[in-house]
Amino acid sequence: MATQLFDLTGRVALITGASRGIGRATAELLAGQGAHVIVSSRKQEDLDAVAASIIAAGGKATAIAAHQGESAALKNLIAEISTQFGRLDILVNNAATNPYFGHISDTDAGMIDKTLQVNIKGYFELSALASKLMKKGGGGSIINIASINGVRPGMFQGIYSITKAAVINMTLAFAKECAPWKVRVNAVLPGLTDTKFASALTKNEQILKTALQSIPLGRVAQPAEIAPAILFLASDAASYVTGTTLTVDGGFLAGGLA
Repeated sequence: MATQLFDLTGRVALITGASRGIGRATAELLAGQGAHVIVSSRKQEDLDAVAASIIAAGGKATAIAAHQGESAALKNLIAEISTQFGRLDILVNNAATNPYFGHISDTDAGMIDKTLQVNIKGYFELSALASKLMKKGGGGSIINIASINGVRPGMFQGIYSITKAAVINMTLAFAKECAPWKVRVNAVLPGLTDTKFASALTKNEQILKTALQSIPLGRVAQPAEIAPAILFLASDAASYVTGTTLTVDGGFLAGGLA
């Protein structure tokens, strides 16, 4: 009999930034593999629509709004999950912000604070809270959505790239210290993906043309192409995988074709 390595039946998964893009695609995929997905982002009505869609497709979903950049909201989110489900098996830290596009030396202090608050502090606090709840349940898996920008800074995306580099190191730190709790911590590094988040790049014809020259596969990723990497790291197929980064970038970091 074949082993169902990717079967998530009975597991509870929290996905942040789940109202659209990579977060929504991940929620749909994990639900399709049997997980009860908790979809979270800032706007309840957007989440309700995602949860309703997943349920209509035969999956299990609960929508709980929470702002990734607010400590109290994250504490309430984990407390609500603990009360409702008594456990958390999977956390996908996906919610992020990139409010500034321009020369790094012109980055406004407010933009710096906002990006650090959501992309670093939010990931850190939610990982800390989730890992403790996972410990009580005998273990779990945390997947941080970083970016290829964390390895090679994107032009005019300085502060965002810096936060994603921090997420990669944060992944290693949590992986080392949470391993005794049977909590695995890994990161996925998406390349350029066709989402609203990346629309400043994908909808600008000149920028897109230049970007595609650096991607050996010659195209932008779809959110549904990033989600399977997250499923792998969340599942028993990755039972001995922790402290690693999985790049899904069409070959960008390997170097362009030119």
